[in-house]
Amino acid sequence: MTAMAARRFDVPISIISIVDHDRIWFKSHHGVGVEEIGRDPGLCASAILSNEAHVLVDASIDPRSLANPLVAGDFGLRFYAGVPLQTSDGFNLGTLCVIDKVPRPIEQDQIDDLKDLASLVVDQLELRLAARTAIAHAELMAREIDHRVMNSLQFVSGLLTMQSGGPASKGDASTRLKEAATRVAAVARVHRNFYSSDTEKASCLTFLTRLCGDLSDICGVAVEVSGDEGMVPTTLIQPIGLLTNELVTNAAKHGAGKINVIYRVKGDRHELSVCDQGPGVPADFDLAKSEGLGMKVVRVLAKQLGGGVQVMPNPNGRGACFQVAFAI
Repeated sequence: MTAMAARRFDVPISIISIVDHDRIWFKSHHGVGVEEIGRDPGLCASAILSNEAHVLVDASIDPRSLANPLVAGDFGLRFYAGVPLQTSDGFNLGTLCVIDKVPRPIEQDQIDDLKDLASLVVDQLELRLAARTAIAHAELMAREIDHRVMNSLQFVSGLLTMQSGGPASKGDASTRLKEAATRVAAVARVHRNFYSSDTEKASCLTFLTRLCGDLSDICGVAVEVSGDEGMVPTTLIQPIGLLTNELVTNAAKHGAGKINVIYRVKGDRHELSVCDQGPGVPADFDLAKSEGLGMKVVRVLAKQLGGGVQVMPNPNGRGACFQVAFAI
């Protein structure tokens, strides 16, 4: 671009500059070996203050440049024409300029050509920035996917380990394999309903609405989701989703009527409640001592969130509520 500008104007020097806070960087320089100068003597610092071309046809007699060291000193600058490099969002980063050591006139069509070349420079800069941003985003997404897959596989491994030992392992092999497959499918369901985004947080309520729509079809019961938006770190979506899957499935199996999933946010305290309209839990039920695989999974996931689980009667009438509370 600088070579083209120099040829178009038949001048020895052309520069693409970026104006910094205390210096001017020559990011492309044709006809001069200098890569940076201080901002004070730089004419480009003046050129970016306007959206129009900054032109000195004879800097030695122009009041704007008489005292400039590049004009009064050994360099002997006499002709300068620069147009700002303006980004698509309206910021002037620097200039494309042409320089000569003899005075010379300039025509409007030449200024227009210089503006067109400057636009091409900005297009190239923004195209390169977009490419670098896309690559960085792709690398970030790849790391995030690897991380989620690893977490999911570790969780599946933990599920199978819990299912292979203790009372939960009783029953024939076919039944145990079917239960294991059901929980592996739950991991896949959580991933399917979580749409990745560029942000570090996601709406928990939106995610739970999608997930419970699936669960309602699978379990054949009405599942209603309500509560607060609940923006949570994306790293917490998986355990929240798996907790919901386990509690809703449990409510569909042992409860009755409509299942309510409520997500509440009170400051930094988040509460996930799953309530049914069934007979409620037995009087001697002890969540902490329950050996059922489902309750073990719920306790493990609640611990992963740094919270705890409690069970209580449904405050809206018949049935039970399981509530997981944790802080963010």
